[in-house]
Amino acid sequence: MPDVERISVEDARRRAAEGALLACGYEDETKCQRIRLEGALTFGELQRRLDSLSPSQEIILYCA
Repeated sequence: MPDVERISVEDARRRAAEGALLACGYEDETKCQRIRLEGALTFGELQRRLDSLSPSQEIILYCA
């Protein structure tokens, strides 16, 4: 598994605006709903969509 790249909030916003998927990194759906950012997927939603995503799709996971 490759190293995880940590990025700034500003970089995450820019990348999301350019097409990266933003997803909450917690498996607990209730916790995801409490800290959900506008336009972000919950971890469960991301898992359900993985098969339909391009291998080159950038995904940004966040947690608080």
